Amino acid sequence: MSTESADPSAVFRRYLSAMVLHSLASAEAAGLNATDYFALNLLDLTGPQTSGELARWTGLTTGATTRLIDRLEEGGHVRRVLDPADRRKVMVELVAPPATVDRAVEGARRRLGAVIAEYGPRQQATLFDYFGRAAEAYRASTEELVERRDG
Repeated sequence: MSTESADPSAVFRRYLSAMVLHSLASAEAAGLNATDYFALNLLDLTGPQTSGELARWTGLTTGATTRLIDRLEEGGHVRRVLDPADRRKVMVELVAPPATVDRAVEGARRRLGAVIAEYGPRQQATLFDYFGRAAEAYRASTEELVERRDG
């Protein structure tokens, strides 16, 4: 084992790099640009969002978010609907992610499922606790960066 592979920071950075590179390759394989790919995933995870909420989640400017929504709407992936709680607001809701996304990520899902299956239930619970907490830490850090940019 090399010194670098024993370094927790290097291991984690390799993991993050592999994850980001796979996401970029998956977006391309699905026929999407990376921003569109991530926005569709966010809408799938969070449900309908206003364009402002989508801008905050993605870190995009309002103009770039409008162009993003236009592209996704033209592709038949999202639609704009009135917010039932406040009909002055428009929500962006996922119609259906492209079928190409599932095909693009099936290899990673299969391989990662096999890796996770090697762990016992308690270890899996720890892994998924980490995933949830780390996702929130990244979300908060992204928000800080966006606030600094827009500050």
